[in-house]
Parts: sequence; structure tokens; C-alpha cells
Amino acid sequence: MEGKTPSESKATLTELVFPNYTNALNNLMGGQLLLWMDVASAITASRHAETVCVTAAVNNVSFNKPIGMGDVVTIEAKVSCVFNTSLEVYIDVYVEKKFKKGKFKTNEAIYSFVAVDDAGNTVKVPPLLPETDEELERQKGAKQRKELSLIKAGRLNPKDAIELKSMFE
Repeated sequence: MEGKTPSESKATLTELVFPNYTNALNNLMGGQLLLWMDVASAITASRHAETVCVTAAVNNVSFNKPIGMGDVVTIEAKVSCVFNTSLEVYIDVYVEKKFKKGKFKTNEAIYSFVAVDDAGNTVKVPPLLPETDEELERQKGAKQRKELSLIKAGRLNPKDAIELKSMFE
């Protein structure tokens, strides 16, 4: 099974914030942004795994800046780490304000997916081949989050958490 770089599987989704996507303050509703991020990250995960991928967890979401009605939202999703049958996708959200040039980052999120076949059975995912320093850093963070999740679930002894220990050495 050949590996893939994060760029080979990435997805970019661009949306315009219409009034029906906004709250009483004319800002994009968080649930709508979560939906768009889920779609972009599911496409990314499925491209990488070359099969259907289902959302297993929303590990982290930050709503750093409001997104207004009429703004253009661009969601960039890349695989940050691959495990055996699961993978993590890191999402960056950028906004272009109406009538202004340039875009800026407003939000980010981390979603986890499980790769499945047509019968719903888990399947092995091709390895990830990070290329940039940012991709390597995100992969390292994903491994630490995975260990923490396994510790919380009682499936890993904290003494055996190699990636988490590296944070303190």
C-alpha cells in the first residue's frame, strides 16, 4: 500500500454566507460551519483512504472570529495523521470580508474518521507522507491526541504514552 502526501488528498470548499445561514446577529451559525467542515474533511479522508470514511469524532473546534453575512468562507482540509483504519483531518477556515481584498484565518478544527468498505467493515488506510514542517508538526500533535484518547478510554497505560512523554522531554 503506497503512501500519500497531505496535498494529494486535500479538499477545499468555498461557500458564500447567505441570510439563511446566519443567526440574529447576522453571523454564520456555528452548526452550519461544522457541517461545511465535516463535508470538506470527509472528502479529504475518503480521497486519502480511497474508500468511504465516516466521522468518528470532532476532536477540536475553535470559533475564533465571527463570520458575517455576505462573507466568503474557504475551508481547507488536509489529512494530518493516519493510524491503522482511522485518520485525522485538520481543517483551516479562511474568510474574505465582503467588499474587501484578502483573506484571513478565522477558525480551525480537527476531525477523526474511520475508513470502511461497502459493508461497513473497517479497512486499512494508506500511510501518510508529510512533507512540510507544518505537516510534520500536525502529525506529531495527532499522535499525542490519539494517545491521550486511548488513556482516557482505559486502553493505554499512561506510562506507555511515548508521544505524550516527548512533550516533556
